[in-house]
Amino acid sequence: MPTLAKAYVAISPTAPLESGTVERRDPGECEVGIAIKFTGICHSDIHTARGDWTSINYPVVVGHEIAGVVEAVGAKVTRYSVGDRVGVGCFVDSCRDCANCRAGEEQHCLLGAVSTYNSVGRDGLPTAGGYSSSIVVDENYVLRIPDGLPLDSAAPLLCAGITMYSPLRNWNAGPGKRVAIIGMGGLGHMGVKMAAAMGAEVTVLSQSLKKEEDARRLGAQHYYATSDRASFEVLAGRFDLIINTVSADIDVDQYLSLLALDGTLVLVGLPSKPLTQRAWSLVAFRRNLAGSKMGGVPQTQEMLNFCAAHGLGAEVEVIQASKINDAFDRVIASDVRYRFVIDAGTF
Repeated sequence: MPTLAKAYVAISPTAPLESGTVERRDPGECEVGIAIKFTGICHSDIHTARGDWTSINYPVVVGHEIAGVVEAVGAKVTRYSVGDRVGVGCFVDSCRDCANCRAGEEQHCLLGAVSTYNSVGRDGLPTAGGYSSSIVVDENYVLRIPDGLPLDSAAPLLCAGITMYSPLRNWNAGPGKRVAIIGMGGLGHMGVKMAAAMGAEVTVLSQSLKKEEDARRLGAQHYYATSDRASFEVLAGRFDLIINTVSADIDVDQYLSLLALDGTLVLVGLPSKPLTQRAWSLVAFRRNLAGSKMGGVPQTQEMLNFCAAHGLGAEVEVIQASKINDAFDRVIASDVRYRFVIDAGTF
């Protein structure tokens, strides 16, 4: 019989999130019921709650950086047991049969992955995310959080972490590679940690020097302010891989000029305006412009294991649910170092 979970709910694009409930089904045969302990605040949550993107189905419960503990399992569940530490990321289902799903790239499901919130599940009902006290998910889309990772700092790994790990792995960051991270925020700080742990030479490109001390503490060897035009002259042709984490509009040609032969600029931030770049910026030095989103289930589990092995977690500020609306404003103002995490016990 369905139960009501405590939640924080967006009821319209203009109203603040408010305390409420969301209906959760009983776990099906292959499903896992999870008591949520912590949920990270992602900028995508804010865009959705505030109606910045189209087709938002209000009321909506956002949140896709979920860390918790298994509290119930279906009769045919084999991967998890009650008491296991688990996570849920940006999607909770997919077609399971297309070439991409079979390859473990469920995030690129040809029929469209089922998002953790503001989507429609197999039961025909809207999906509701992690700003709640519990969630029910098919075991094939649940991740195991290793014991070495605290649940609060692990929660942001389910989106911010895998969003950075995926391009680092897919473009072979490691010893002998020069990697630059554009932006030192919720995504960027995880990119610095991971790239350094992989053995790459890491540079942060940020608007100002105010986060240089943090960047070096987290593993960056170099730091440059992009507000200083001289930085682009000094760094021309230097990098094998640049990952852009910012959503602000950027001069793509300017950053392409920083790539070495066969280097790649990967976009994980989503600028609001269409990108433009000169063909010559790509033709010169066989440079590449690419995009990346989160990883599939296998790579996300690989990322969690990697983070546990290297002692990596997000830098977090844990808040009570009553502070969510304030946190949204602070994220937009870049007033967080580096990820807000909600204590789900306060819903």
